Amino acid sequence: MSEIQVKDLIISAIKNKKVAVLKEIFETVPTIDIAEALDDVEDVSLLIYPFRVISSEYTGELFAELSSEQQEKIINALTDKDLIKLLEESYADDIVDSLQDLPANIVSRVLRVAPTDLRKDINQLLNYAENTAGSIMTTEFIEMKNTVHVKDAIAQIREKGKDAETVYTIFVRDAKRNFVGTVSLDDLIFAKDDETLEDIMDRDFVSCHVNDDQEDVANKFKRYDLNAMAVLNKEDKIVGIITIDDVVDIIVEEANEDVAALSHVAPLEDSYLDTPAWRMAVKCVPWIIILIILGTFTTMALDRIEKSPIFTAIPVLISFVPTLMDTGGNTGGQTIALMIRGLGTKEFSPKDFWKILGKEALTAVLVSACIALFGFLWFTIEQYTGIVTNENLFVEMNGTMVARTVWNGQCWTGEFAAHTLTISGIVAVTLFIGSFLAKSVAVMLPLGVAALKKDPAIVAQPILTTIVDVVSLIVYLGIAVAASKMFGLF
Repeated sequence: MSEIQVKDLIISAIKNKKVAVLKEIFETVPTIDIAEALDDVEDVSLLIYPFRVISSEYTGELFAELSSEQQEKIINALTDKDLIKLLEESYADDIVDSLQDLPANIVSRVLRVAPTDLRKDINQLLNYAENTAGSIMTTEFIEMKNTVHVKDAIAQIREKGKDAETVYTIFVRDAKRNFVGTVSLDDLIFAKDDETLEDIMDRDFVSCHVNDDQEDVANKFKRYDLNAMAVLNKEDKIVGIITIDDVVDIIVEEANEDVAALSHVAPLEDSYLDTPAWRMAVKCVPWIIILIILGTFTTMALDRIEKSPIFTAIPVLISFVPTLMDTGGNTGGQTIALMIRGLGTKEFSPKDFWKILGKEALTAVLVSACIALFGFLWFTIEQYTGIVTNENLFVEMNGTMVARTVWNGQCWTGEFAAHTLTISGIVAVTLFIGSFLAKSVAVMLPLGVAALKKDPAIVAQPILTTIVDVVSLIVYLGIAVAASKMFGLF
């Protein structure tokens, strides 16, 4: 069944109040698909209908998948009794995620009607700093004392498991409520009934603290191949857990932030389609202004070049400026991306600076040499074919000054070859130095920014572009002047 057919079926069942059909849909269709079908429903009576006739076991999950606009409509339309029922079937971390995007009056109402234990959990999660382990953890988990026997533990799971975020990992504490280990459901099932959890628990567990950065938590999940992780407070007592589905959301969020930063756009809080045009503009404009200001340095360098006697005498040199700037930026951009990814996935850290710089320096020499060699050949072809022309080498044909090219046969002279190869050499050498510099700076900037505990994706790229552009232009000018004096060609 296609997405459109699913949507039509859901909307039809709601409009015609076919409860049996609607129940069957909720039992067979993924919740996210149902949420997408209801996301553009404007009629509140239609939107609220499933929450009145479908088991809250399903609607609690549906509520978490809906957009904040639809969630607000539903909360406003539900009675306090229905809202309590919905909250009781929702996980605290999902409720918190929803509350963060809702108006204050809606948040107040939810907290007012929430059961005492749930309200305590919600307030606990809301008080943790954004993007920390505490802010994304859930407080619905299975915790047992280390002296509990296997038989009793299985009975507790059967009794409480439906209300927990996961039953695949049991978190074990001692008499003083210290977190002492974990037991996987597999180990529990195959253990003897008279064994205690302490006998079978894994003492070599991985955990995090409430104030740990969520990206560090995600990297722990990847490194240790976890399904769930305990979150501890400053006293090393378990206060919540993070599960793999939370980590998937973190990875997507962090990736979106890095892509946005590399593209010089502030990250979007909502999806693209849900973000108004004016907010999109607000996200883009500040970075564009910053780049314009940074571009002032490039403008100053270009201004000096254009006024230099060597570039005035040989204007063809100006034609290669865009290539030099673009190649340096692109070469550095490749390295920037590798550095940011490596820092993000904890493959290395600023402590590995010299090791990384040495490796990238060798890579830069190889890459720059290849680029310069190809550039030399290509720039020569450009001049011989007339893609770029040197006005100083024009020849008179039939009373008209024309460029020397392979097409008119006027380029096969020693004078033309000497000038052409010299210009190609100047640009190629500059290309080598600029590319080497770009890759070297692209290593130092992200590692330096990371050492200052800042996000390297935010500042590295625009600063890199500015540095590489300005230095490449200065080097270009220096090499051109040196070549002029050395060969006396200009």
